[in-house]
Amino acid sequence: MTNIHTNLYAITDSTLMPDEKLFSGVTAALKGGCKWIQYRDKSTDHSRRFSETKTLLRLCVQHNAKLLINDDVSLAQEIGAHGVHLGQSDINPVAARIILGSNAVIGVTCHDSLALAQQAIKDSANYIAFGRFFSSNTKPDARPAPLNLLTQARAKFPHTTIVAIGGITTENAKSVLTAGADLIAVCHNLFAADDIEAQAKLFNELYK
Repeated sequence: MTNIHTNLYAITDSTLMPDEKLFSGVTAALKGGCKWIQYRDKSTDHSRRFSETKTLLRLCVQHNAKLLINDDVSLAQEIGAHGVHLGQSDINPVAARIILGSNAVIGVTCHDSLALAQQAIKDSANYIAFGRFFSSNTKPDARPAPLNLLTQARAKFPHTTIVAIGGITTENAKSVLTAGADLIAVCHNLFAADDIEAQAKLFNELYK
């Protein structure tokens, strides 16, 4: 995950973005310069999830962006997604790597733990994700992480991409980037915006 020229990592929300809103929202984010889309849908409707991710993958390829699937390695393999994002209770990254291959992007949620991050890297993760750093609409009950965790992670893992997640907005994102994050994972503050494309551009301006 080198040559990152954008800091925005957009995460979809099936409640916020039902039906066609999913595609229009992601298209707007891609037009705004987003290069990382994570499809997050916790439902068990496989046919819909398959159909949606196939469409999203086509959109991402058109915009030279990457599509990652939250939790579901089988779906990622089935549609040929660029990778997966795994939680601590999901399949081990080593097993995911065997299934998806050496070119897949694998990210792992590490909450507020450098030890979990170290294990994830050992298990071949391409990026480590920490958070939540602020109050989150998506995961209000997630335990908070301090900003200096990003600084510590940057020093400890200088060659690994670091993603920050949890309540990140255009107002507070700069503090997370300054602390050491490479990418900022955003859901609500992006996809609930009146103008998603303009909001994506605002986030990406912070990279400069």
